[in-house]
Amino acid sequence: QVQLVESGGGLVQPGGSLRLSCAASGFTFSSVAMRWYRQAPGKERELVAGISSTGGSTNYADSVKGRFIISSDNVKNTLYLQMNSLKPEDTAIYLCNVALLRNMLIRHYWGQGTQVTVSS
Repeated sequence: QVQLVESGGGLVQPGGSLRLSCAASGFTFSSVAMRWYRQAPGKERELVAGISSTGGSTNYADSVKGRFIISSDNVKNTLYLQMNSLKPEDTAIYLCNVALLRNMLIRHYWGQGTQVTVSS
């Protein structure tokens, strides 16, 4: 059974930092790419960052480039998102995502999300 459990969210002042974690189980973590998404109230879900299975390739939304860093630990089966220089517009629920081939179909799995609020 695939499980993704996010943690690390909270309330932070503008300019502050947070580190999100996503503990994964139920699949071979080291063999798949992983992604962080976010969803703000009234807005569509947005891809924030992605990382390849080896960790050697990453990509970021323009809005977070230079401020956020995605990483993974294939021993701990955990995905991370280091968020620096946070802005009020970063306020959202952050979710980790994995896409897996199941019965010849690509299926997306999501965690429950962790709330990040950037406010003074």
